Amino acid sequence: MKICVISGSPKGKNSVTLQTVRFLEQKFTGDEYTYIHAGQRIKALEKDMSEALRAIDEADMFLFCYPVYTFIVPSQLHRFIELMKESGADFSGKYAAQICTSKHFYDVTAMRFITDNLSDMGIKYLGGLSADMDDLLKPTGRREAADFRKLIQMRYNKKISLPSYACPSAKPAAYSKCLEENTDKSDYEVVVVASIADGDTSLRNMTEDFAAAAPFKVKIVNINEYPMSGGCLGCFNCAASGKCIYKDGFDEFLRNEIQTADAMVYAYSIKDHSMGSRMKMFDDRQFCNGHRTVTMGMPVGYIVNGDLSSEENLRTIMTARADVGGNPIAGIACDSEGIRSMATEMHFLLKKGITQPKTFYGVGGLKIFRDLIWIMQGMMKADHEFYKENGFYDFPQKQTGTILKMKLVGAMLRNPAVMKKVGGKMTEGMLMPYEKIVGKDK
Repeated sequence: MKICVISGSPKGKNSVTLQTVRFLEQKFTGDEYTYIHAGQRIKALEKDMSEALRAIDEADMFLFCYPVYTFIVPSQLHRFIELMKESGADFSGKYAAQICTSKHFYDVTAMRFITDNLSDMGIKYLGGLSADMDDLLKPTGRREAADFRKLIQMRYNKKISLPSYACPSAKPAAYSKCLEENTDKSDYEVVVVASIADGDTSLRNMTEDFAAAAPFKVKIVNINEYPMSGGCLGCFNCAASGKCIYKDGFDEFLRNEIQTADAMVYAYSIKDHSMGSRMKMFDDRQFCNGHRTVTMGMPVGYIVNGDLSSEENLRTIMTARADVGGNPIAGIACDSEGIRSMATEMHFLLKKGITQPKTFYGVGGLKIFRDLIWIMQGMMKADHEFYKENGFYDFPQKQTGTILKMKLVGAMLRNPAVMKKVGGKMTEGMLMPYEKIVGKDK
C-alpha cells in the first residue's frame, strides 16, 4: 500500500507521534511511505501546495499523524486542512486514517475534527488510533499499533469505510448591527478576543453589538491583527523559563492585555467545523501558561457566527474548554437575542461572584493533568507549584473513616442473613449524614 503521512507536529522528524508511524513502516515492510511535514513546513506550504497535493493524489491512503493541542489538532495542521480545501483539488473517493498521541485529554474531539473535515471532502475514513505518548515503549502499545494497521488494511481491501455523522454547515445569514447602546456601564472590563478576517462584516457587527448592549466596559481585540510569529512549537521552553521561545511578545500581550480583564468572550466565524486556524493558533500559544488554569473563576462567553446547531463537536469543545479552565460560562451567542442575554448573564456572574461546579468534562480533564504534572514536576516546576497551591493534588485518598465504613457495608451486602434484616433500611442509613443539613423528611 502507498501511504502518504501528513504529519501535523511542528517538530517534524522529531515528533513523538511520528515514531508510531516509523514503527509501522518497519514492521509492515510491503508498504511504501511518503511524508509531508505539514506542521513544520506550513509557511512554505501556504506558498506552494503542489508537491503535497501530488503526494496525496498518488497514495492509496493518507494518514494524519499529530499530537493533540488544546482539544483539537495543532494550528499548523488545522491550517493545512484549510489549504487542502482551498486548493480546489478533488479528494473524493480517497481513503484516510489518523494516529494521534496525547494523555487522552480530549483526543475524542481532536479525532472528530479530522473525521468531520474528511467528510466535507468526500474522503472515506478507515479509522484512527489514539495512543498515550509512551505506549510505543510497551509491548501492549506496540501490539495495539500493529492491530490498528492490520484493521485499516482489511477495511481498505474490502472497501469498508466508517460512517460519518458530520453535517455540512449552512452559510450564516448576514448579521447587521441592531442593539442599542447601553449608557449605564459598570466598572467591570470584559475583553472580546475576536478572529475577524477582512470582509467578515457579520462577526464584526456581532462583537460591536455586544459592546453596545453590555452593561460593562468592553475592549475588542482582533487577534488577526496581532503579529504572531507562528503556532506553538511544543518545545516546552516556557515550562522552564515561563517565556515563549518566540520573540513576538505574545506571552506579555496575553498576560497584560487579555488576562487582566474581569471576563473574556471569544468571537469567531465557524470554519471547517472549528473556530478557524487563526483562533486555534491563539489558543495553542496560550500554552505559555503551561497547564496552569490562571483564569479560574473568570466568566467566559462565546460569540459564534455560523450554523452552530449542526456542530456537535464544536459545542463540546467550547463547553469543555470552559469547564476544564474553571470558568463559569455566561453563554454561547449566535444572534442578537443571545448576545443580549449573554451580556446580562455575564454581568450577573461578575457582580455576584458566582461559580459553577465542574462536570465530567472538567473533572476528568483536570485529573489527567493532575497525574501528568505530578510525574513531570521536575520539568514542569511552575505547573507543579500552581497545582500544589490550588489543591489539585487530591490523592492519595486518605479518607480512612469512610473506607472502613464502606468495608463494613460491603460485608453486610455479602451476608444474606444480615441483608434480610437491614436491607430495607440501607437507604435510610445513607441519608443520615444529610439530615444534619436539611433535617429529616416528615
